[in-house]
Amino acid sequence: MNNIYGHNLPEGILLGYLLLINLLGFYFMWSDKRKAIKGAWRTPESTLMFIAIMGGSVGALLGMKKFRHKTKHPKFYIGIPVILVVQVLVLIGVILDGIMKI
Repeated sequence: MNNIYGHNLPEGILLGYLLLINLLGFYFMWSDKRKAIKGAWRTPESTLMFIAIMGGSVGALLGMKKFRHKTKHPKFYIGIPVILVVQVLVLIGVILDGIMKI
């Protein structure tokens, strides 16, 4: 079975996971914005951050921009991009580590 850069995780599983978690990040930003407008029960900020940390930072960031949601909260307008940068650096490290083993 194919693996990603010398690691034991099949590429399709990783890509499917990243697609799903980013769709969730985008969806939760939309959903929370809608709830805020309606004055309904809101999604906890910790849930939004957890989704971003688990790999959904791109979707969360795109949702923030698209729906203009959480854009005035430093925890989000600084935190989500920082999470994304860390995730990209980790991915680069995994790729480089796998290339070095080949």
